[in-house]
Amino acid sequence: MSKDHPIIALTGSAGAGTTTFKVVFQKLFERMNIKPAAVQGDSFRAHDFETWDKVFADYQAKGIDVSHFGPEANEFEKLEELFKNYSANGTGQFRQYICTHEPCTVSGAKKGGFTEYQDVPSDSDVLLYDGFHGGLVTTGMDKDLVGNNTIDVAAHVDLLIGVTPNMNLEWIQKIQRDVSATGIDPEAVCDAILRRMPDYINYIIPQFSLTDINFQRVPVVDTSNPFIARDIPNLDESMVITRFRNPSQFDMSYLLSRIEGSFMSRPNTLVIPGREFECALTMIFEPILEDMFEDKEMY
Repeated sequence: MSKDHPIIALTGSAGAGTTTFKVVFQKLFERMNIKPAAVQGDSFRAHDFETWDKVFADYQAKGIDVSHFGPEANEFEKLEELFKNYSANGTGQFRQYICTHEPCTVSGAKKGGFTEYQDVPSDSDVLLYDGFHGGLVTTGMDKDLVGNNTIDVAAHVDLLIGVTPNMNLEWIQKIQRDVSATGIDPEAVCDAILRRMPDYINYIIPQFSLTDINFQRVPVVDTSNPFIARDIPNLDESMVITRFRNPSQFDMSYLLSRIEGSFMSRPNTLVIPGREFECALTMIFEPILEDMFEDKEMY
């Protein structure tokens, strides 16, 4: 962790809903004159889209289930190296992953591939990470897969934020997104969900026990069978369960008075109506950033 070069990590699985968080942070950064270096977790994939298809097929032929969550598909060491270097001296290298279902705006790059590695901007004030593994710790895992040394990405993060829908909502989001964006058959998406479950349990879920704040969106409409759902419940149809590692650091009375319809379900857990979520995020994160950059001329 670093006072001079802090790292904020949004961590969760695919389709967790980090867009709202990034919008809120961007507005706060602009208001407070903070220059972020934005890093996407997908940029630390080990293979481009075409190569991964071949690697995946090889594992399948051997009867081994792998996924984008696990070490076969990611360069955990390089992610840890970036976090370690940035925390120490504000340096490091990253690249961009060109999504297969979004317009390619990078000259010379192809969809499903990567840009060249580049240096983190030297004038950045904070590193903002958004991806699967912002709080990854591999202690006790298979050394053949993760290398000879323990990977501890979380050790270098100053603010670790977990973003996770409940399981059925996550499945609905993945099915709807994959079918609409790539045309994949719904049954194939269901197979992928089952195949990636061991990696989800081993590499994603443990991070949520390390988060400083964890946000879990829970629909208030029926999602009992996610495989036949025709649409994704929106924020107005949801509540957000917000768990604070250290609730004493927050003015809960103030949050309760300002967030309409909110309530405490436990001493460390604030329940937020989905319609109030963006406003609530601003009220939660603004004082954190003020403390984080108390020595910086922000205005």
